[in-house]
Amino acid sequence: MVKRGRIVAFFLIVLLFASTMGVTINGIFKDIKLGLDLQGGFEILYEVKPIDENQKLDKNLMLSTVSALNKRINVLGVSEPNIQIEGEDRIRVQLAGVTDQQKAREILSTQAKLTFRDVLDNKLLDGADLKEGGAAQSFGENNQPIVTLTLNDADKFGQVTQQILGMKPNNLLVIWLDFEEGVDSFAAESQKTDAPPKYLSAATVNEVLNTENVMISGTFTIEEAKELADLLNAGSLPVELTEVFSTSVGAQFGEEALNKTIYASIVGIALIFIFMLFYYRFSGIIAVITLSIYIFIVLQVFDWMNAVLTLPGIAALVLGVGMAVDANILTYERIKEELRTGKSVMSAFRAGNQRSFTTILDSNLTTLLAAGVLFVYGTSSVKGFATMLILSILVSFLTAVYGSRLLLGLWVNSKFLNKKQGWFGVKQSEIRDISEVDEQEIIVEGRFAKLDFIKHHKKFFILSSAMVVAGIIALATMGLNLGIDFASGARVEISSDQPLTREAIGQDFEQLGFTPKDITIAGDNQNLAIARFVGVFSKDEIAKLKNYFSEKYGSEPNVGTVSPTVGKELAKNAFFAVMIAAAGIVLYVAVRFELYFGLAAIIALLHDAFFIIVFFSITRLEVDLTFIAAVLTIVGYSINDTIVTFDRIRENMKLKKRIKTYNDLADLVNKSLLQTLGRSINTVLTVMFAAGALWIFGSESIANFSIALLIGLLAGTYSSMFIAAQLWLVWKSKSIGKPKKKQVDSGPNPEPEV
Repeated sequence: MVKRGRIVAFFLIVLLFASTMGVTINGIFKDIKLGLDLQGGFEILYEVKPIDENQKLDKNLMLSTVSALNKRINVLGVSEPNIQIEGEDRIRVQLAGVTDQQKAREILSTQAKLTFRDVLDNKLLDGADLKEGGAAQSFGENNQPIVTLTLNDADKFGQVTQQILGMKPNNLLVIWLDFEEGVDSFAAESQKTDAPPKYLSAATVNEVLNTENVMISGTFTIEEAKELADLLNAGSLPVELTEVFSTSVGAQFGEEALNKTIYASIVGIALIFIFMLFYYRFSGIIAVITLSIYIFIVLQVFDWMNAVLTLPGIAALVLGVGMAVDANILTYERIKEELRTGKSVMSAFRAGNQRSFTTILDSNLTTLLAAGVLFVYGTSSVKGFATMLILSILVSFLTAVYGSRLLLGLWVNSKFLNKKQGWFGVKQSEIRDISEVDEQEIIVEGRFAKLDFIKHHKKFFILSSAMVVAGIIALATMGLNLGIDFASGARVEISSDQPLTREAIGQDFEQLGFTPKDITIAGDNQNLAIARFVGVFSKDEIAKLKNYFSEKYGSEPNVGTVSPTVGKELAKNAFFAVMIAAAGIVLYVAVRFELYFGLAAIIALLHDAFFIIVFFSITRLEVDLTFIAAVLTIVGYSINDTIVTFDRIRENMKLKKRIKTYNDLADLVNKSLLQTLGRSINTVLTVMFAAGALWIFGSESIANFSIALLIGLLAGTYSSMFIAAQLWLVWKSKSIGKPKKKQVDSGPNPEPEV
């Protein structure tokens, strides 16, 4: 008898989540903070240096610097800036949504040290003589905008003006902002004819002035006068800041990247949903529901965390759908296996959930380890990718395991699905009589049941070895096309409504006085040009580039610079990240399984990472920080496949109990591979749907990331099936002697066991 109450409970739960999602999803989308790569803005990493020999960089001084930068950002009117202290002498500033990036850079990095000097450049007064908050914008003669200052001591100013009077006819009081000793001079600046002088004003002093009020007049606009007053009130920086890394994204670039990546995400997720519905029938409907809930929860938690959503972060969310669906596939494949043995729907449901749980837990923990390493060693948008990936893994475990079990369990326990094996994608002809099933028999069903992967394991080893040798030769002769993240230098991205050519962009740079190392044309309509340069740009050079290309092509270019010091650090951190993740995973596998499993897993992981690197070397695709994120993500995904296979081998060894010969062990491994083959194919397909959509429809900024994922997925599937398990077989077989031909057991003499 069907228990309708459980079915009603199912629809009530689905209705509750659907109504909650419908009411809150728009608010979530509006509240989530977008990174600078999605709305424009810039990021700068400053190296902090003392302004004199007696100054010592400590925590208090760094905090004072952050406070001064915050005051300056308030002058800009930027909401929710991100300022972080990194290490002992670095500060990272991220400002998203800034309209005038050049103005912001100048306000952030200028020392804002006001000095009063004579014509011989002797300092008479400085910012310490100003009252706190005593600068204001006002109007002078002819309604000209000026800046008024309030001094601490009127008598001191009287002494200064008296000293200036004694210097007739050069009785000028010169007011400077950020005077550089040994570089700037009044004599040189006053002779300029092609540009305004660097000093703010040079007022003639005709009498002694005992006053607290001083006026700075010049060719100010109202905005410039207000900005100067605000800057002086914010105070001078207590240290010297030097840019060692910077990247800026034009607002149009950010908007296009957001729109493209959202579209790609919708396509990728839709393909995954369609596949699950087509292949798993009723279970697929449950998967679509739990995946929708998963996406909603991830976005909601991300909003609660007040985290910043970046372009790689969206990619991590889409890939997380592939991760979540993997858990569903594992469970549903196990349920289908149990149904084929003749078990009832309820028994198959319980056994499938129980036997898949450990595999899902192991695979999620290893990917979580890779994501954690990425978070620790990543910077900026890569850290955002890692944050989203970690969150996705945790939420997917809850929704895909417990959520799916709850919703599908309501239908199973209602007894509505009794004798409806076809609703799970199992044909009646595939179901065996349970009385004929041997508990120790390893059952392999389907079109691939007669395949023998073990028979050709030496050929796979030879093929992989030959490819490794060819890869080493390719790397040695061609190297990698390192982006500025690792090679240091500058990178400029130019967008246009019309197709661009290398020749035209080269002429543009030549006209500006710059010589690019190389120029690449990309984009759907050849409307994106990427130029790389040796050496970094100064603030003035960046402003020059932005002004020129904005005026000519109607879109502000993206400009990124990385100093050699930072480039070396990023390369070192990337290497350590991959090594630590690999070592952590092999240690985990060795503890959870056995040492041979761990060794086989690490070789398979290195195999996958190596072939991604070789592919990028041969194709000359640019290697940047997102490439490292892709490699570590593949390390996690690849170990998933390997762990699923190892887990099935371990389970089948417990089932068989006695393995007497190499042939027994080889047969067990081959059947384990065949049992997990469907899951491996389906999982890689769903993740490839996500990565492929990001590559084809997504932003050019993550195109290489998506390609690395696609290549890594193929390599990971190959290594899990033909390298890892086969290596374990070779090593494990040594414990039962050399391979021998299959013999008939002619007596009770015990044979060595595994």
